[in-house]
Amino acid sequence: MASLRDIKGRINSTKKTSQITKAMHMVSNSKLRRAEENAKAFYPYMNKMQEAVTAIGGNSSESNHPMLQTRPVKKTGYLVITCDKGLAGPYNANILKSVTAKIKERHNNNPAEYGILVIGRVGRDFLRSRGYNVEGEIIGLSEQPSFKSIKDISQKAVSRFETGEYDELYMHFSHFISVLEQEVQERKILPISKEDVSGESSLSNYEFEPDQDAILEVILPQYAESLIYGAILDGKASEHASRMTAMKNATDNAKELIDDLSLQYNRARQAAITQQITEIVGGAAALE
Repeated sequence: MASLRDIKGRINSTKKTSQITKAMHMVSNSKLRRAEENAKAFYPYMNKMQEAVTAIGGNSSESNHPMLQTRPVKKTGYLVITCDKGLAGPYNANILKSVTAKIKERHNNNPAEYGILVIGRVGRDFLRSRGYNVEGEIIGLSEQPSFKSIKDISQKAVSRFETGEYDELYMHFSHFISVLEQEVQERKILPISKEDVSGESSLSNYEFEPDQDAILEVILPQYAESLIYGAILDGKASEHASRMTAMKNATDNAKELIDDLSLQYNRARQAAITQQITEIVGGAAALE
């Protein structure tokens, strides 16, 4: 049986841990609000970009732009969005499980058939340590990332498709639904499917200058980059929500453990006091 000192030490260390997890929960809660605001503020831009692409691409059925053309797949690119820190519950694990399962399913882990561009230290370390073909990375992304901070890797992903190094490009990220629910998604970014540029648009009746193909040359890469940036903002909200939930669960578990240890400590202390009284009474009786 553990001594009173051991039990007391565990109670104190658990209390300190609960203070840390409670503080992390509060910090993540604050960051989540900001991340949600950033994601929601970006939605109008994405919607307008979608309208423009629909209006131009939908009316340009004979366009030869490479981002609209499906070609035989020799090499696939994967953009994986994770975070730089742990203690976020299953956030990173679910994303990495999704992308590794797809690589095994499609390529049988053959590094010549795929390339990975990864965002986040956790994803980079995991994939590299297991021998996956990581061809690009970005770490140290701020909690509130700007478009400029991710422009290099988004341009790299898009340009590798345009030059033919990748024949298709997928993105794996965690979609924020609510504080208690996040969903790992795989989204095909390139080539842009006909479904993405079909449908009605408020810009359909506009005339475009100089011509639709020239505009597509500029707007399609920007559209793909906006999808990547939107997914990163979405992923940041999911990360903070997952960490907030994990830290709340850790704090609740710590409180339960403290209660159990306190009960154990009181029982052990009562048993020690009872034993001391018994020894005193026994000693007094022996003196009589």
